[in-house]
Amino acid sequence: MPERSDKAGWRTLTALLNAGVTFHARCCYGPGWRPRTPREVRERLAAAAGTGVAVSVALTTVDVDELRAGRASR
Repeated sequence: MPERSDKAGWRTLTALLNAGVTFHARCCYGPGWRPRTPREVRERLAAAAGTGVAVSVALTTVDVDELRAGRASR
């Protein structure tokens, strides 16, 4: 969770939760990659625009180039 005074962190968390992204641990490796800044959220949403990739998938894809190429795992 972001620090109480970290407004950018809270905006990022809000975007993730509104998109349906969860934070459940998968075995020993944790929940996987998640954006930590509003900029990372904007980059992924912009890269996924028009590709048909679900917002929740776009927000959990590490490589923005995968989104632009339409290769993100769904």
